[in-house]
Amino acid sequence: MEDSLKKRKFKVSTILRWIFYVLAFIIIFLAGMVIYKGYRYPNKIPDIFGYKPMIVLSGSMESEIYRGDLVFVKEVDTSTLKKNDIIAFRSTNDIVSTHRIANIVTEDGKKYFVTKGDNNNSEDDDLVAMEDVEGIYVSRIPKLGSILMFIQRPTGLIIVVLAILFIGISILYIRNLKSENKRLKELEEERREFEEFKKEKEKKKEKNNGKQKE
Repeated sequence: MEDSLKKRKFKVSTILRWIFYVLAFIIIFLAGMVIYKGYRYPNKIPDIFGYKPMIVLSGSMESEIYRGDLVFVKEVDTSTLKKNDIIAFRSTNDIVSTHRIANIVTEDGKKYFVTKGDNNNSEDDDLVAMEDVEGIYVSRIPKLGSILMFIQRPTGLIIVVLAILFIGISILYIRNLKSENKRLKELEEERREFEEFKKEKEKKKEKNNGKQKE
């Protein structure tokens, strides 16, 4: 029963360890893609298989999207976009915003999007050209953007690194402590078995001596 429980624990531990390795590899791979694309195409937002992560810096789209959220937009055929779609686009001052399409207009035979933040009282001043669209909004992770921005700061990075080191050292300490306790138990068990062996040997010796005296 005890051996079966140990095998089950070992199996679970192995599975969890491999899951950690796979997730770590995926995160490193995706981060590498973003860094590479950001370096090679400095004027574009790096994408991961067509999806672009962005940090929301304003509350103009509340209560659909909140300040500090990490949003994902997907590259899309701009001709398929329609009214009420939420898009990410570059403005004339090269700032990327994520607003809703309020209307679609045509000027000089060219289509433009009229955009507006859900939390704004008026539409955006500038029209959005098709080529300025970065993608269509698909999902968000609440507050993750704020965490990522915090990590980017020197103080935040130091805190995160120290926290990781503390957790790593704590895990190693606990594992070493368990290993040491296990080793001490094994030594104690070996000592006990040796003492029992000595007692048995002494009993046999006394028994043999008694027979010789008879």
